[in-house]
Amino acid sequence: MHKVIFDTDPGVDDAMALLFLHRHPEIDLIGITTVFGNAPIEITTRNALFLKQQWGISAPVAKGANVTFDPSRPEGHWPTFIHGENGLGDIDIPETIDLPVDPRPAHHFLIETVKANPGEVTIIAVGRMTNLALALREDPDFAALVKDVIIMGGAFDINGNVSPAAEANIHGDPEAADLVFTAPWRVTIVGLDVTTKTVMTSKFMDDMAKAGGKPVQLLSDLSQFYIEFYKVRTGDGMVVHDSCACVYLVAPELFETRSGPVRVVCGGLADGATIQKPDGRGFPPGNWDGHPSQLVCTDIKPDAVLSLIRSVIVDGKHA
Repeated sequence: MHKVIFDTDPGVDDAMALLFLHRHPEIDLIGITTVFGNAPIEITTRNALFLKQQWGISAPVAKGANVTFDPSRPEGHWPTFIHGENGLGDIDIPETIDLPVDPRPAHHFLIETVKANPGEVTIIAVGRMTNLALALREDPDFAALVKDVIIMGGAFDINGNVSPAAEANIHGDPEAADLVFTAPWRVTIVGLDVTTKTVMTSKFMDDMAKAGGKPVQLLSDLSQFYIEFYKVRTGDGMVVHDSCACVYLVAPELFETRSGPVRVVCGGLADGATIQKPDGRGFPPGNWDGHPSQLVCTDIKPDAVLSLIRSVIVDGKHA
């Protein structure tokens, strides 16, 4: 059984990933930590509580960061044209959800939950890395107690999606991401190199909704705005970025990876760019030296990934 803390900024593709984690029979979702990104922190936390309520998720929700790791960074714009004004495709959501939030800030929740389950917890982070960086700054030793970290973010052998150099989650807090990638724990980075190959068509989503009943119909409803955004980019369908990171946990054989230290450009023309120094490649001494090798996903079997997402979300099965 995989114990998972899901660090998220719901977010449409975050919602699909959350339902996948909740329904997979070999995943024990022990916490949801929220971060600003697809919407301000009050909205992403409200959205996490709404999905928890609608889908009967037992995991506690802890509210996280509302500003970047380096608070002097200028505030960006909310991607309302992708996720809607309310972060979940502008479906009807109550202003407040009558569920408690964990009293601890997200980075304290991360540290304390990992320490209570040493060597057992995988952190799957699909937004800005701010909460993870805050936890590392407060208690650097907790990294050694984390089983694995799986990140949705970055672009390595292709262009980014918010600039030619950078992907949105990393660009949103580059200093946090650089700290996370250079910390002494094992990180797998599931970036645009593979997620952009994984497109779920509107028919695929409609068929899932018909087969999956009310919970999957809610997922379909909140995804329509997102599907509309992607029509001019991918044609029919949407890119399921965050779910790919969750699939990696249970089916790493559907991915190809490359090992080597990863650094993030902080500032300047290529702000937020993710650059790996592949293991075995010789370079003069530089900024990648002395940092742990991390895995970067370079290829994916998209049809098998989509099939697995469907079987888990609709049937609660992993085959």
